[in-house]
Amino acid sequence: MRLLRTALAVGLAGGPVAHAGAQQRADSGYVFHVSEPAFPPGSGPVVLVDEAHGNFHTLGGRYAPFGAVLAADGFVVRPHRGPFEAGSLEGASVLVIANALHEDNAENWALPTPSAFPESEIAAVADWVAGGGALFLIADHMPFPGAAAALAAAFGVTFNNGFAVDPDDWSPLRFDRESGTLLDTPVTAGRKPSEAVDHVVSFTGQAFTVPGTAVPVLRLPAGFVTLTPEIAWQFDEETPREPVEGWSQGALVRHGRGRVAIFGEAAMFTAQRADGRSTGLAHPGADQNARFLLNILHWLAGPIGG
Repeated sequence: MRLLRTALAVGLAGGPVAHAGAQQRADSGYVFHVSEPAFPPGSGPVVLVDEAHGNFHTLGGRYAPFGAVLAADGFVVRPHRGPFEAGSLEGASVLVIANALHEDNAENWALPTPSAFPESEIAAVADWVAGGGALFLIADHMPFPGAAAALAAAFGVTFNNGFAVDPDDWSPLRFDRESGTLLDTPVTAGRKPSEAVDHVVSFTGQAFTVPGTAVPVLRLPAGFVTLTPEIAWQFDEETPREPVEGWSQGALVRHGRGRVAIFGEAAMFTAQRADGRSTGLAHPGADQNARFLLNILHWLAGPIGG
């Protein structure tokens, strides 16, 4: 019963349990200072953040700090509030999709978890990326991987609709170079030595597998498993589990002339408050997460073919 007791403790402590939206809110006091912005204010690449697919994270809500970090670096950040079509993505450099959900799961974080995206929209996004666009796809723990699995599959990535955890310790997960869980990639190196990161922290997400052509960024350590409950955050000793050592929680993919960054945890890219506690960018151990976020955006918005 250790697993069940641990999961209940996480929930009672204000963790991201199902229907805990009222508990989790953007941390309006979080500010990230960019000493040398990449672009003059409001003149950088246009970043669209999806708000049309039941997204748990939006610019006007829990991803407000995400947008503020990008804006501080000069990016132009706007919501995207309609279906994905070729015309709707014109002029944008990066499309961000964070924790989309099918309407059937809006108030019911239980199986089944249908796709949040019709086939026509998946095709539109894939074609746009192939032509030189860039996608930042973020899908947290169940039910979010199920809602985004078809979109991820368009880029060769296989999502697991579960929870990637150390069943004996549900603490935030530190990825670092020393342990080999944070890999040497363009988004960990940055554009210059001062932008390199040597550790980042995530807060209970999913595990996924990538094709051989992908570049893993975050590699799950030994002891981690994926738990796949029928209902989010309801675990017992019968909950299916599978070892996921070596699976990814972050990866980079080339698709045609474009680029895709895929991550299996959403809180690490924003600042939130939950029951008086700081999570995400504001967490004491996540001091390099904001720099990591900007490195990802710089790679996504980089020159086509570069």
